[in-house]
Amino acid sequence: MEYALKVSDAVKSFRETRLSTLRPVTEFFDYNRISRPADLNTATQRISYNTRYFSGNYLLVVIALSVYALITNRYLIFALVFLVGGFIAINKWAPEPMQVGEHVVTQKSLYTVLFVVGIPLVWWAEPFGTLFWVIGSSLILILGHAALVEPGVESEYSELEAGQV
Repeated sequence: MEYALKVSDAVKSFRETRLSTLRPVTEFFDYNRISRPADLNTATQRISYNTRYFSGNYLLVVIALSVYALITNRYLIFALVFLVGGFIAINKWAPEPMQVGEHVVTQKSLYTVLFVVGIPLVWWAEPFGTLFWVIGSSLILILGHAALVEPGVESEYSELEAGQV
């Protein structure tokens, strides 16, 4: 019960901090504000402002790419389900040592078999390739969007307010 309260508090905190910065889809995909930056300095300024301004939207982009990568990597899903399911099954149905023929099977031996089979399955599923694909594709999409979208008029006022504070 206590664990469920911690999870709900974490979700509520996440919603208040990260998802409160979500900008409307029409603003995020406003093609009227797209232009090529004049130089590297302009691109850097745009990236700096837009990554803060659209941080909630960019978080959703990373989450969507992560879900897509996981769904398209069937081997990784299978390996993770095997490991998590095996862990849950061992905890649920084999908490006590049991006699199987002439051998005594303990939780420790079951975990050993689970990891001896599961770790090569995970390695074969190439989780690092999936992770680097998510990182690379996220960087390309986020930095590309942030560099191409001109900051709105409100960016001028935020710089003035920051200078006065």
